[in-house]
Amino acid sequence: MMDLEAAASDVIDVSLRLHRELGPGLLESVYETVLASKLVSLGYEVERQRSVSIDFEGMHFDAAFRIDLIIGNRLLVEIKSVERLNAAHAKQLLTYLRLTKQPLGLLINFEGETLKEGLRRIVNGYTPFAPSRLRVNKI
Repeated sequence: MMDLEAAASDVIDVSLRLHRELGPGLLESVYETVLASKLVSLGYEVERQRSVSIDFEGMHFDAAFRIDLIIGNRLLVEIKSVERLNAAHAKQLLTYLRLTKQPLGLLINFEGETLKEGLRRIVNGYTPFAPSRLRVNKI
């Protein structure tokens, strides 16, 4: 089984290098493609653009949303290339985590001057060791 914290660290490390090398201003799909390829080369199982169906009050909705990257079937990564992250972006990823019953997600915005300002760690019923300033849903 994949070590969730090690995978999250690797995703952040690769993302930092990717932002440093390519810089801001590219489409989300470019960052997604390069990040996924690099993680596969590190030995991770990576799924891109997985569609997720949901059920609500007896109704079924096929492909209700798509998750940018899923690492090892457990770590969700949502990639953005926007001027500034807002609360809706974090809520979106938290909803994805809840609907897929996964514990941890990373929200990464490649558009900022530095990646640090565009990196959020989102948890869903998970006790992380990340500093509280990186967590969105603090308890």
